[in-house]
Amino acid sequence: MAEHRNGNGLQSSSKPSGGGGGGGGGVSYQIDLENFAKRLQALYGNWKENKGELWGNCDAFAVATPPASEDLRYLKSSALNIWLLGYEFPETIMVFSRKQLHFLCSAKKASLIEVVRKSAKEAVGGEVVIHVKGKGEDGSVQMDAVLRAVREGKGSVLGYLAKEAPEGALLELWSGKIKDCGMEVVDVTNGLSDLFAVKDVEEQKNVRKAAFLTASVMKNFVVPKLEQVIDEEQKVSHSALMDETEKAVLQPARVKAKLRPENVDICYPPIFQSGGQFDLRPSATSNDENLYYESASVIICAVGSRYNSYCSNIARTFLIDANSLQSKAYEVLLKAQEAAIAALKPGEKVSSVYQAVLSVVERDAPELVPNLAKSAGTGIGLEFRESGLTLNAKNDRVMKQGMSFNVSLGFQNLQSPQNSSSKDQNFSLLLADTVVLGPKGPDVCTNISSKAVKDVAYSFNEDEEEEERPKVKQETSRIDALMSKTTLRSVHSEHNKEEARRLHQAELARQKNEETARRLAGGGSGNGDSRSVSRPSSELVAYKNVNDLPFPKADLMIQIDQKNEAILLPIYGSMVPFHVSTVKTVNNQSDTNRNSYIRIIFNIPGTAFSPHDANSLKHQGSIYLKEVSFRSKDSRHINEIVAQIKTLRRQVASRESERAERATLVTQEKLVLANSKIRPLRLGDLWIRPQFGGRGRKQLGTLEAHINGFRYSTSKPDERVDIMYANIKHAFFQPAENEMICIIHFHLRNHIMVGTKKTKDVQFYREVMDMVQNVGGGRRSAYDPDEIEEEQRERDRKNKINMEFHAFAHRVNDIWDQSQFKGLELEFDQPLRELGFHGVPYKATAFIVPTSSCLVELTETPFLVITLAEIEIVNLERVGFGQKNFDMAIIFKDFKRDVFRIDSIPTTSLESIKEWLNTTDIKYYESRLNLNWRPILKTIVDDPQKFIDDGGWEFLDMDATDTDTDGSEESDKGYEPSDVEAESESEDEESESASLVESDDEEEEESEEASEEEKGKTWEELEREASNADRERGVDSDSEDERRRRKMKTFGKSRPGPSSGSMPKRAKMR
Repeated sequence: MAEHRNGNGLQSSSKPSGGGGGGGGGVSYQIDLENFAKRLQALYGNWKENKGELWGNCDAFAVATPPASEDLRYLKSSALNIWLLGYEFPETIMVFSRKQLHFLCSAKKASLIEVVRKSAKEAVGGEVVIHVKGKGEDGSVQMDAVLRAVREGKGSVLGYLAKEAPEGALLELWSGKIKDCGMEVVDVTNGLSDLFAVKDVEEQKNVRKAAFLTASVMKNFVVPKLEQVIDEEQKVSHSALMDETEKAVLQPARVKAKLRPENVDICYPPIFQSGGQFDLRPSATSNDENLYYESASVIICAVGSRYNSYCSNIARTFLIDANSLQSKAYEVLLKAQEAAIAALKPGEKVSSVYQAVLSVVERDAPELVPNLAKSAGTGIGLEFRESGLTLNAKNDRVMKQGMSFNVSLGFQNLQSPQNSSSKDQNFSLLLADTVVLGPKGPDVCTNISSKAVKDVAYSFNEDEEEEERPKVKQETSRIDALMSKTTLRSVHSEHNKEEARRLHQAELARQKNEETARRLAGGGSGNGDSRSVSRPSSELVAYKNVNDLPFPKADLMIQIDQKNEAILLPIYGSMVPFHVSTVKTVNNQSDTNRNSYIRIIFNIPGTAFSPHDANSLKHQGSIYLKEVSFRSKDSRHINEIVAQIKTLRRQVASRESERAERATLVTQEKLVLANSKIRPLRLGDLWIRPQFGGRGRKQLGTLEAHINGFRYSTSKPDERVDIMYANIKHAFFQPAENEMICIIHFHLRNHIMVGTKKTKDVQFYREVMDMVQNVGGGRRSAYDPDEIEEEQRERDRKNKINMEFHAFAHRVNDIWDQSQFKGLELEFDQPLRELGFHGVPYKATAFIVPTSSCLVELTETPFLVITLAEIEIVNLERVGFGQKNFDMAIIFKDFKRDVFRIDSIPTTSLESIKEWLNTTDIKYYESRLNLNWRPILKTIVDDPQKFIDDGGWEFLDMDATDTDTDGSEESDKGYEPSDVEAESESEDEESESASLVESDDEEEEESEEASEEEKGKTWEELEREASNADRERGVDSDSEDERRRRKMKTFGKSRPGPSSGSMPKRAKMR
């Protein structure tokens, strides 16, 4: 039984209004008036059209909702509440007449219903009259007023739900009142059944979501759980399996269903039956007997779940070493159910469905007709069994588009005489699916859970396998049988699990090779290398004409023009301007004669680190100045000039870099701010990463959710970031558990600018506790009351922040559930810490955690977000005996993207990673060496047909290559590990990612240091040239001893001494 029930077990589908009070356990709700008006019109239209046939010619009808209950039950009164108002109102009486709608309820409920007055008037011309029952009143006075108003409206026939027994004092009093009201009373159950039968678009969507959850539980939880129990020969009771399955339904993320847990519930406790005791009714229960899975046994599993109160159902039968009778009966049942689904056609009678079932059974196995269930299912929706849509031979109602059905078919109490055990002799079979009659015919909403024979028949008995294999399995090849992931043979559990995983991976390999072949054949991954992107450069112009040059100083000194970003150098008596962007490096040095030298090296085309740009291509025939040196006695002036040039270069480079980054940005839509009527959701006291640039103290900011996006802003007017909902690819909420921060993280589709930084990842966080340092130096006792109180405060603060972030994410999910954002498929994802592992994605070790759709690391920068759907394969490298660590290479479907590496993963995490990859249907390979992936991908893109002909990705299969030494030697020639290139690639990626979070000053200082080490004449070469020139002019040079001493002094400063006690670093192997 689910721990939480909303009213009569029906979940609310109304919209939270954000208020404090209301009728929903401290949460305020508002009624969807547009939906109310549309459905009220449908109600009155159906009543008018079928008044005599279905509504008993009633002039008014009453629907009384009983008190809330924790029991699972389905009442038409509750269904009408949810269908019409969007929420169940317990202990409320509704009376519908032609001109009035009466509501008898408490004051709190009346405040919510008050808003429907205008909508009811516009929709059906009815006046809404609300009768408030005060505290301490029994409601008798209000009931008399309602009945008197009905009689005054010339009502002589009153309809009510005769099949619903009154519960509680209010409804018992009302039941007595209507019997003594002096009017004829009739049952209107059939009218409401017909009203609920055809679902609108929103209702169909709820049924489909519920069916998806149900099928996901069967596929991703029930089947693996049964396989584990049987494989490991565990003793587990039916009731224990029921409890675990119910928890899986209530936690959709466990079964890979992106649904909000508060919107889901069970339709009935999950049913597990085996061992000869079978009951095919949904009211059956799972007993405390252990699951029975001996040879020739049958296991029946049924699961029903609800989404926004709309029901769905699925049932599967599993055969263990099936005998011929069981196999034949299952095949006939499968054909009969497929015939029933095919017979669901708008315009046809409901009885035709059961006739289609009966004809199949009579044709293929007439001896099984007595054991066939008397119906093929029922309608399904707000009620698990819609009474007017039972799929039996007597129902002549006509099916319509929009109806939904639980097509449930079974054989009851079949006997297998050849089985000796009583638990094997008696068996039953059951199949059930949820089907919606769409515009293109019946849509089986639970088809992701297979019911084919090969997927539900398990074989353990090798000696009798050939003799007792079902016909369908006889027709399949031995290879297909080996590929089936449900074939379990080994008695050793660990080996058996590995074998199942290996078979699943083999199937994934086949599918992946076919998918890759189709994509390459269709040109899905283009040729060429897009890794190096050249930035556009504008023409460098310092001065447009000579008259713009500043007036030269009398002493012809080097000048810096900050306004025009130019350096004016005195050359042959004239001031020659150079744009600062043409300067490659600038430095200065002094000699022993107190002379200071400034040396400027320029960018010229054709040299290393100076690629051709638009300016060099435009002036190909020009003569370039490579370098220039000046000597001065004024060392202070030289130092100032060098500092000014470097500062100006840094400013220009930063501006041009930002301009180039902004030029590549995708134009975003404008943020629509919430108005005064709709207050935006706010989350305050947040830090942002990457941080805004600039000096000074960083400011806390606030994140607001507006109409079509988020806005983060601080107290500084220029510190503002807008994130559109349409630009969000993934959203994450990571609570503070073992970390010091609680995180809201957005991974974007297109880059945006945060300050001066271009990024695809924007993170907002709050520190859950302050860093405290004990200045006393002494150790505090663990039993110190102050220490205990401080720890409790920290825990309370962490829990409070986590709850605040969780509430914000939950309310944003409500916004994303609105119809205009449905196509974005956005929902906050939460990392699954239990599946995490340590590794080195960039430069440092980090804890990497999977989510339902990504692989992330959100705590340390640079961030890591890899979408699982974009992964082609994963290669686990350096896997072998004796290795403490291994590496993970992630190859993307877009072969233009560089392979992403996660290094130094502990070998202890290998099995859990392989299991995770297998459960997420990602094909992985293992190799003993690191591979150089860039030439491999280039070879695949250049000749995709040869790649497919050679077996696709199978060259990575370590087991296969071990068996063919010749082939492996030949293939290894093209796939040798690289020690240099792979590392340089990862370093490039690291430096690129790091630029998103490091400060501008650090980047510029590093670039300057690197640039000053670039090629140019050394000071020794310049000194040697000067000495030769002096000798030619007859000037005495320094003595040889002085030059040697000066040379030794220079080298002594620049050459590092040996490190004491340290070993040389070993080159990192890729």
